[in-house]
Amino acid sequence: MRKVVINGQAVVMNSDRDPTRTVVYTDGSCLGNPGPGGWAWAVDGGASDSGGEPETTNQRMEVTAVLRALETLAGPVCVVSDSTYVVNCFRQRWWDGWNRRGWRNSQGNPVANQDLWKALLPLALDDDRSVIFQWVKGHSGDRMNDLVDLMATQQAAAQQAAAQ
Repeated sequence: MRKVVINGQAVVMNSDRDPTRTVVYTDGSCLGNPGPGGWAWAVDGGASDSGGEPETTNQRMEVTAVLRALETLAGPVCVVSDSTYVVNCFRQRWWDGWNRRGWRNSQGNPVANQDLWKALLPLALDDDRSVIFQWVKGHSGDRMNDLVDLMATQQAAAQQAAAQ
């Protein structure tokens, strides 16, 4: 998306108007960090899934949600996430630097959650499929973002209850 001025008014232009593109909302949740966590993804009026882990981090759940969505959905996809960690990885091409530096971040430390990123990158960067990422502000009243947040939080709570 980009903003342009038309007749003196700023207008947001969507640069990718592919009507076949599936829009999927993703979210992760963690009760404590680390702690029991959940992930979720959903397509408005369509498919959805969620799951959890007994001991994890919020960032792992955010990445897992996108990974599970892209493993399931075919064709062009727009991933909508409230995670700047996920969105910025692709918009700012963090993954390119990680590869150049031997899977080390800009501070020289090993990239966190490498196992998930290494599984996600081939799906998100597949030349035969277009995947774009869009950020949405969390807890801002976006119906679909609120839905996946609830689904992920419920999964985290289920993991917590199972551990007691």
